[in-house]
Amino acid sequence: MTSKIWGGRFSAGPSAIMEEINVSVGFDQRLAKQDLNGSRAHCTMLVAQGIVTKEDGDAIQEGLTRIEKEIAGGNFLFKRALEDVHMNIEGRLADLIGAPAGRLHTARSRNDQVATDFRMWVRAAIETLNEEIRKLQSVLIDKAEEHAATIMPGFTHLQAAQPVSFGHHLMAYVEMFGRDRSRLKDARARLNECPLGAGALAGTSFPIDRHLTAEKLNFDRPMANSMDAVSDRDFALDFLAAAAILSTHMSRLAEEMVNWSSAQFGFIRFSDAFSTGSSMMPQKRNPDAAELVRGKTGRVYGALTALLTVMKGLPLTYSKDMQEDKEIVFATFDTLELCLAATSGMVVDMKPNPERMLESAAAGFTTATDLADWLTQALNIPFREAHHITGKVVKLAEGKNCLLSDLPLEDMQQAEPRITKEVFNVLTPAASAASRTSFGGTAPDNVRAQVKAARERFLK
Repeated sequence: MTSKIWGGRFSAGPSAIMEEINVSVGFDQRLAKQDLNGSRAHCTMLVAQGIVTKEDGDAIQEGLTRIEKEIAGGNFLFKRALEDVHMNIEGRLADLIGAPAGRLHTARSRNDQVATDFRMWVRAAIETLNEEIRKLQSVLIDKAEEHAATIMPGFTHLQAAQPVSFGHHLMAYVEMFGRDRSRLKDARARLNECPLGAGALAGTSFPIDRHLTAEKLNFDRPMANSMDAVSDRDFALDFLAAAAILSTHMSRLAEEMVNWSSAQFGFIRFSDAFSTGSSMMPQKRNPDAAELVRGKTGRVYGALTALLTVMKGLPLTYSKDMQEDKEIVFATFDTLELCLAATSGMVVDMKPNPERMLESAAAGFTTATDLADWLTQALNIPFREAHHITGKVVKLAEGKNCLLSDLPLEDMQQAEPRITKEVFNVLTPAASAASRTSFGGTAPDNVRAQVKAARERFLK
């Protein structure tokens, strides 16, 4: 049966294979809300410009409201034969109101219609994710405040480096997620131009008012070039690029949770809510939620790569390749929303082990830098020389298999005779962390100040 949508040129319907590869209603029905809103704005403009009569406009608006209620109530039948969400809504509108439905598509192509709907959907997705990231920052800030004075080893190369506050460590992620929100905000600002009225690619001869439709749909302005409006998906690439970086940050935190919850670290423990067991080993408590957050990052990277690949060779303007944009963007949003919720849940759920953290912070000569700093500050020794002396002291402690804080003063004086007993005031992990009072440093008082400032910056 010939499709009414395609008109008189086609004498036969699509083959089963063609229908299968071409149909998109299975996934693009997620654009229904945006499509209805876009059609309402377009109809309002057509009536205001005298292109469509008020009577037909009223009938169209009433029909769109009925369709919205049907969709909300789960009573709308999406038909594969009508290909996509846009044709399904238009077809149902014709069923409901008859001939006036055919006037809705005046001065509009599916090209600018789809581009408009998709921009509105991505805009709403960004707003949702922004709030979810904000919630994650909030629970991280709360946990950081609670553990501002909990001392753990900071690492470089996954080797114990210097003592840091656990709260300080968590606040690092608060900053990363803040930049993720900023990137999404930037992406939203760039996408907030309206393609509607661009037509298939060249605009329209009808006396439309694109500024009116842009205003009705809460865009900042209409897009300036009709070919650009229908042919680019850089707004989706912006979203996916920001999503990939956000996923990277969640994956890094998830990796730390995996490490910290292991018996070898023992820094945190998850409850049964975020742990699973083994089918064979009864002792196991596996941090599966963290591992899955880490693993799902690959999906988001893949989505960005996929859309870049789709777009890289397309001449202006529209090509059907661009139908491949939506599934991966929808799936990325779903993945991020789930992973953000899981990450927030794990942060709330994890129970730190301060005693084990402090014990680990003392191992590995993590206060060696403090010794070098003391030599420079107390004895006025150039830092490079102080670094060399400290290396000798560390070697002596290694030989006695003891901590720097437990090495006898006379042994230290073998490396530098001027060292006094006051050096021991800086050689504990707590003293080390407390001394790092420079802006952005790990001193507990600094962390408390960071917490207060972060609440003002990110949560207000």
